[in-house]
Formats: sequence, C-alpha cells, structure tokens
Amino acid sequence: MMKTGILTMAEGLPKDAKEAVLMASDSLPEGTPQIRGYDFNRGVNYEALLQSYLTTGFQATNFGQAVQEINNMIDAKVSSSDGCTILLGYTSNLISSGVRETLRYLAEHKMVDIIVTTAGGIEEDLIKCLAPTYLGDFSLKGAELRSKGINRIGNLLVPNNNYCLFEDWITPILDQMVLEQDTEGTKWTPSKMIARLGKEINHPDSVYYWAHKNNIPVYSPAITDGSLGDMLYFHSYKNPGLRLDIVEDIRRLNSAVVFAKKTGMIILGGGLVKHHICNANLMRNGADYAVYVNTAQEFDGSDAGAKPDEAVSWGKIRMDANPVKVYADATLVFPLLVAQTFAQRQSVLSNKEKEQD
Repeated sequence: MMKTGILTMAEGLPKDAKEAVLMASDSLPEGTPQIRGYDFNRGVNYEALLQSYLTTGFQATNFGQAVQEINNMIDAKVSSSDGCTILLGYTSNLISSGVRETLRYLAEHKMVDIIVTTAGGIEEDLIKCLAPTYLGDFSLKGAELRSKGINRIGNLLVPNNNYCLFEDWITPILDQMVLEQDTEGTKWTPSKMIARLGKEINHPDSVYYWAHKNNIPVYSPAITDGSLGDMLYFHSYKNPGLRLDIVEDIRRLNSAVVFAKKTGMIILGGGLVKHHICNANLMRNGADYAVYVNTAQEFDGSDAGAKPDEAVSWGKIRMDANPVKVYADATLVFPLLVAQTFAQRQSVLSNKEKEQD
C-alpha cells in the first residue's frame, strides 16, 4: 500500500517544480577556468600550492589575482626607463608585527618608490632597533598589563621602557633639527624628518634606514598621532620652535604621482594610508594598478571598507584597470604575496635599478 502511494506521488510531481530544479544551463564562455585546488598527492610543493589559489575560489582566487596585478606592476616598472611608480601603504600594526621584515625587504632592495604610513608605522620600526617587541596573547587583561607597564597591540607586547629608550634616543636628534632650522634655514617636513631618523638609526633591520639609503620618500601626514607626537609634544617644552611643513609634503607626493607614466598601489589596511595614496592618484585620473589587503567591510560607508570600484567612481583608480581586494589579515597574506611577486623578480628589479644608476 505504501509503495503504491510513493509511486503515485512521484508520478504526480508538478511539472513546474521539475523544470525549476532541472532548468537547462547556458554554455559558459570557452576558456572559463575550472575550480581545482592543490592535490597533495603531488607532495608538498609550495610554489604549486600558491599557484593553485587562483583556481581555488573565494579569497584564495582573490589572492591569485592580486599576485597577477602586482606582477603587472613589476612588468610595467621594468619595461621602460620611467616605468611604473609603485606606492606602498601600510598601517602601524604591520610594523609592530613580523610583517616589518617583509616591508624592510622591499625598501632594502628598492622595489617600491613611495611609502605612506602612520606615525606608529614610523616609531615602532625605530623602537624595535632599540628594544624588542614580544609575543603575548589577545586575552591578557589590560588592567594587569597596565600595572606592569606593558602595552598590548593585539597579541603583541611592548614594554613601556621601550618608549623611554625612544625618548632618550630621539631628543638629541630633535635638538639638532631645531638648531639646523634656526641657524641654517632648514625647512623640515614629516618626510624629511623620517629620512633623518632613518639615517640616525643606522640599523639594517630598519625599514626607514633603507628608505633613507635608497632615497625612497616616506610620507606620514598624521605624524603627531602616536609616540612620535608624544616626543614632539614633550620636546616642545624643552626646546620649543620645531616646525614641520605638511604642505610641502603633499606637493611632493602629488607631483610625483601626477608626473608618473604609470602608478600602482599596494595598500595594506585602511584609514589614512589608504585614502592618502588613493587621493594622490586622483590627481592623475586614477592608478593603473591597485591591490588592497584588509578585513574591512563597506556597509558602514568607511573608506577603509570601500571596494576598489568606489575609488573608480572618484577617479582614484582608472576605469580600465583591474584592481583587486583581498579580504584577509595582511600578516597571513602579504608575505605570501611578496613571495610570489617581488621576491621572485628580485634579479630583474635589481638589473633595472643598475641600469638607472
């Protein structure tokens, strides 16, 4: 009896339901990539594993597309004498983290042309040359750490003594800057100050040592928003009068971008660094290449969360560009991006640099 009932129900299946479920497909365009990930039966081959991301889907595919976009920047950079001006932006937490060593590698080998970061992105690099940052835990209690004079950045720990060492180191440099300003007419800007600090730190672990050595300008329009600002504040009572001209810096940055043959943006994180680089590219009707890496969403209208297409609407990325956003923690993604791009092209980039010298 039950068997007969089942047959009757099947035979009575509504035609519309069947057609909805089994609707015929249009053919996809010829050459459409098929989804396929890495097969570990091939053994552990990291190069092949990372290449497989392009056809893995989701953010792995965005990673693969970001690799292609950065390699396009490099191709343009080495293709002619005026090539492609690559702008690198990052937030301070990445200098606090071990991504600093990846950023230092790029500056050391002059693989990028302009850097934009925050005050913390400057000071944390310099402070690490004086004393280390330690690994902690996200769950450590703020009140307990405060009583011990330890500052927490996520799961990183920075003893307050590090900032005391920083004050001892930077104060005589600021004194000298005031002296040169008053006696030699030196006009300081944030970028000139950063170059001076990179020269004075004289340490091969420092991003800004290499930026100074390789004449890579570093812009930080909010230079007072961090420990550097604290130092400038304290110093203004001890030896007042130091002036930093932010207008000269914006002229230098915008002019470098306006007169570039092509530009590429690599922006890690959001906020000031993202907007400052994008806005400079507005002056030339948009960057030719762009890669964003951040975890921000666009639902709140923030610039940090804005997708590349929003920048297209402003003229900050060209309408015919193929920008990529990777939704990911840069500490996971950026070293892998560099491994698949700049690190593999180091000899080509070095030869290009020698030709220009």
